[in-house]
Amino acid sequence: MPTRPDLDDPEARAAYRRELLGVGRGMRRVGFAASLLALALLMGPRMGGPWMLGPLPTQYWGWAALLLSWTLFVVVIVRRTRHHKRRMAE
Repeated sequence: MPTRPDLDDPEARAAYRRELLGVGRGMRRVGFAASLLALALLMGPRMGGPWMLGPLPTQYWGWAALLLSWTLFVVVIVRRTRHHKRRMAE
C-alpha cells in the first residue's frame, strides 16, 4: 500500500495529482457523455420537432440523462474525497 504523499515535493505533488485524476475517470467520462446526451435530447425537440423515444417524450429522457450526469458528478467527488482522506491518514 502506498504511503502518504509528500506534498512539499513538486514531483510527488504532481504524481499525487495524476493519481487523484485517475480516481473515477470512467465515471467522469460517462457523466460528461450523459450531459451531452441530455443537451441533445432537451434542445433537439425545439429545433426539429417532437421526437418520441419509446413511450416517453424526448424531454423526459433528457432530464433522466441530466440526472444521471449530476449523480455521477457527486459520486466521483465523494470517491475522490474518500480516497484523499485515506491517503492522508496513512
